[in-house]
Amino acid sequence: MTTTTATVETTTAQTRRTPGWGYGLATAVVAAAATSIVAALIRAAGVDLTVDGEPIPILGFAQLVMISAVIGLVLARYVRRTTFLRVTITLTPLSCIPSLAWGTTAGDKVGLVCTHLVAAAIIIPRYARR
Repeated sequence: MTTTTATVETTTAQTRRTPGWGYGLATAVVAAAATSIVAALIRAAGVDLTVDGEPIPILGFAQLVMISAVIGLVLARYVRRTTFLRVTITLTPLSCIPSLAWGTTAGDKVGLVCTHLVAAAIIIPRYARR
């Protein structure tokens, strides 16, 4: 009687975890909703949130957050985590410059910067988590 022994070699490849599309888009929806709610609360507090005298529609906040979040998701999927964090942490304050330049009142400027920071506070940590 003969016995045959098979040897199985296992290798573990280190895979790079990246945020999936579903996870990323869910994060984008949450950030868009949160930013829209913050904008609505700021407007309810009496701040107009205007740029050049025109009020920004609440839906406009959600749309821009969704666009920015999709760009962030693509970035998070294809660059290293440290690069992603460096880029997004640099771009967040830079994204506030137009709000500071174009906001008509101090309340507008503060309110618009708050909406940027709310979106960044939700999106960046979730996308950077791997």
